[in-house]
Amino acid sequence: QVQLVESGGGLVQAGGSLRLSCTASGRIASINYMGWYRQAPGKQRELVAEFTVSGRTNYADSVKGRFTISRDIAKNTVYLQMNSLKSEDTAVFYCVYSSAEYVYWGQGTQVTVSS
Repeated sequence: QVQLVESGGGLVQAGGSLRLSCTASGRIASINYMGWYRQAPGKQRELVAEFTVSGRTNYADSVKGRFTISRDIAKNTVYLQMNSLKSEDTAVFYCVYSSAEYVYWGQGTQVTVSS
């Protein structure tokens, strides 16, 4: 089992920045994928940014140039730095870790961007 704890969400004005964190514990040696997803009200959950299995980063077109995914292996933490936030970024953000067998989701953290 892997447990994920997210933090860093909140209310921010358009143009502002937030940094989300997701810290993992448990059987993390098997993890080969980390990512951030989001779900806005009335919409499907969508990929925001990820470290692929090969270790490359990948971003949704809507966040390219504004968001950056990073990780600190020693701290078992993945980050999402979000700059130039827009009202359309308002959503619940989830981190996800996966191994070859299982997918683990964080509890979600609310990000609200006021215009």
